[in-house]
Amino acid sequence: MRSNKKKFSLRAVALAAVVGSLALASACGGSGSSSNNNNGGNTGGQVIAGPGPNVVTLVADSGPASLANLPQPFAYLNGSFISVNVCVPGTSTCQTIDHLLVDTGSFGLRLLDSSSGGFFNRAQVPLVQETDSSNNPIGECVQFVDGSFFWGPVATADVKISSEVASSVPVHIVGDATFTAAHSVPSDCSSNGAGTDADTLASLGANGIIGVGNLQYDCGSGCAPGSSPIPPRAYYSCPTTGCINALVPLAQQGQNPVALFATDNNGVIVELPAPGSSGAGTLTGALVFGIGTQSNNALGSANVLTVGLGQSNFLDITTTYQATPYSQSFIDSGSNAYFFLDSNATGISQCGDAASFYCPSSTQNLTATNAGQNGTSTTVTFSIANADNLFNSSNVLFNNIGGPNSGVFDWGLPFFMGRNVFVSIAGKTAPGASGPYVAY
Repeated sequence: MRSNKKKFSLRAVALAAVVGSLALASACGGSGSSSNNNNGGNTGGQVIAGPGPNVVTLVADSGPASLANLPQPFAYLNGSFISVNVCVPGTSTCQTIDHLLVDTGSFGLRLLDSSSGGFFNRAQVPLVQETDSSNNPIGECVQFVDGSFFWGPVATADVKISSEVASSVPVHIVGDATFTAAHSVPSDCSSNGAGTDADTLASLGANGIIGVGNLQYDCGSGCAPGSSPIPPRAYYSCPTTGCINALVPLAQQGQNPVALFATDNNGVIVELPAPGSSGAGTLTGALVFGIGTQSNNALGSANVLTVGLGQSNFLDITTTYQATPYSQSFIDSGSNAYFFLDSNATGISQCGDAASFYCPSSTQNLTATNAGQNGTSTTVTFSIANADNLFNSSNVLFNNIGGPNSGVFDWGLPFFMGRNVFVSIAGKTAPGASGPYVAY
């Protein structure tokens, strides 16, 4: 199946200014420099964890089988997925949701409702709608850096992954047709109609997103009662007269399920093998829970790069390319390519029929340096091949595909292929640094 030429960059931005104001400990740690290559690991060769109570299979493939039912050939380009068991809290009324996109650039569980083509069936698993102090339903909007948005209600679920359990987790149900019919998308959520509604299987290409990034809450104290002003495009109180921006207690906000596990709750490791130079149709790896909590999740000698928590460097690292630093760069498994700079800065031509991707006449072998807020730096080598040539194969997984993103390096899923990437959660104790970090 030919992959559609669609750029995915699912780093949440609507709440960035709010989250950046959280009163969290500043990132710190040792400084130094080292090198790392695309086939590396902290032991000189990648080791992918086997089955275990804190391990779930991570599969990279063309997406949910239901995508094949769309009216045109469609496949998810460079997506990695897990299955999650979602239950009515305290009961055995559950549903296993497959092909949830693993996203280190966002926080919280978002389930695509069956009314919009997703697998989650709220009639089968009647999660209880969260309400505010006036008994109005709570809705949530999330906007992503690619201009898309999610809209839908917040409900409560028990979330079970492998042997790990997070109880009473606020989850975001996106594309719930019944809720949207009663509570239409707020104009600021849709950017006055200019945004792209990703609340369908055709738009998202997955049954939902599990955000396992550096934060526990998807908004935080800036969205909780007592904050002023009320942030736009976040949470809403939805009486029958229409939804309005609202403040929501932390306990009712969307949360990274990993942070709510009883153990192994300080972060994750994303482990994927590398495909060949011409790509692959499927890859099988592991999503490991916890850092330094079990024998299979030791940090070892991985290079720890702390990420910023301020509004000007929200969860960012600095990437230096051709002697120019780009301080708002980030590592994000929810992005499906290396999205960096533009043709003027790179000298690499864009594809004529898909301007979101680069199409050099020959494969470009490039080098950049990533540095954390703690001063630790690593050298990264990567390649950019002609995207049109890659798309003409039957494969959907490539570690040598890129596209423009002016002024920023977005190290997407190709960065994760062939190396184990650690992502720690702010406010949790993890080896290597006291602040949130990425490590590899």
